[in-house]
Amino acid sequence: MRWVFLSLALALLAWSSLVVVQAWNKAVWQAAIVAGEFGHYLGIVALVLACAIVAHGAVLGVSDAASPRREWLLVGGGFAASLVATGLFLAPAVMASLVGQRLPQAVEQGLGAKVSTFRVTSFGDMLLATPRVERVGVSTRVFAGAGTADALSLDFYAPTGVAVTGRVPCVIVVHGGGWDGGDREQLVDFNHWLAGEGYAVAAVSYRLAPEHPWPAQGQDVLVAIAWLKAHAAELGIDAGRLVLMGRSAGAQIASAVAYGAPDEAVRGFIGLYGVYDMNFVWSLAREDDVLNSVKLMNQFLGGEPTLENRERYDSASAQGMVRQGVTPPTLLMHGTIDTLCWVEHSRRLAAKLDDEGVPHVLVELPWGVHAFDYNLHGPGGQLTRYAVREFLRTVCAER
Repeated sequence: MRWVFLSLALALLAWSSLVVVQAWNKAVWQAAIVAGEFGHYLGIVALVLACAIVAHGAVLGVSDAASPRREWLLVGGGFAASLVATGLFLAPAVMASLVGQRLPQAVEQGLGAKVSTFRVTSFGDMLLATPRVERVGVSTRVFAGAGTADALSLDFYAPTGVAVTGRVPCVIVVHGGGWDGGDREQLVDFNHWLAGEGYAVAAVSYRLAPEHPWPAQGQDVLVAIAWLKAHAAELGIDAGRLVLMGRSAGAQIASAVAYGAPDEAVRGFIGLYGVYDMNFVWSLAREDDVLNSVKLMNQFLGGEPTLENRERYDSASAQGMVRQGVTPPTLLMHGTIDTLCWVEHSRRLAAKLDDEGVPHVLVELPWGVHAFDYNLHGPGGQLTRYAVREFLRTVCAER
């Protein structure tokens, strides 16, 4: 039995290490999401196991065993491994609290506006998943190619919750998926939460690579923006208060549109774990990395940077399109141990925004991996909700 306890303890320890160690493949990355954003549950499991190991050793005794020294090592090793796993599983919550304590000041400095205090990360919220995200009304609308095989749709989330009067701002959400996959139904809980905060949400589809390389995706988002403006009265949205938000590949697409096609109606851009300089991305691309990024770049941009496709690379790179007084305020969030998209992508864009004097905030999550916002009630989810809420409240204020 002690061998079983030790094996379980070591398995939990290995799993918990993913809050500080980068994942090396997709399966490990998915396990890392659970460790980081649901680790508060696993921490309880590890603590219970530690108690069980102590109780088991006390009840059966180890001094009377044929090999008491070995038995003490088994009990002690299992207990120690369980305690370390407990600490690591709970570490994201602690780190989130520390990040949260500094976040209001960072947002105020970056955006130049007073924001509310961040409530220290709530274990009650994590454990009980409260307040629960209430579902709002969702309608699907075709915004391009109606009646054709290439029709594109968006899901419109009607705002509720806070007192909704008059026309409300609209957050346009661009999904991720490596440019060749994904769909607009990714992480829908976040869209429902935004609608509950009083914002309309339009989760848009776009054409996928390799059949449709860039700039097809950016063009589709621009068409969606035009469609939303044309139907603003019908939808009850303010056509002059739009915000683009994207995750991963969607962050690249949304940033290229927000920065490359300046529009006073676009009040801000929110990028979660994205890439923003495609030349830099290519310089890091490898066939043997987690995503086979060489393949993705070939599909999306038609191969390595050359004179022939330089315009394609440049138009896909928000990094090179930052301009003071033109580029909208920006919120960037990135996990520092993200294997799929290196945190340096967001750091480089933040540095460029800083150089150009563009209002912005960069939030780094020390334990965060790709999709750290998967669990709205986890450490990453709570920080994301706060940062997005305060960013939207600031940039969407009536002028």
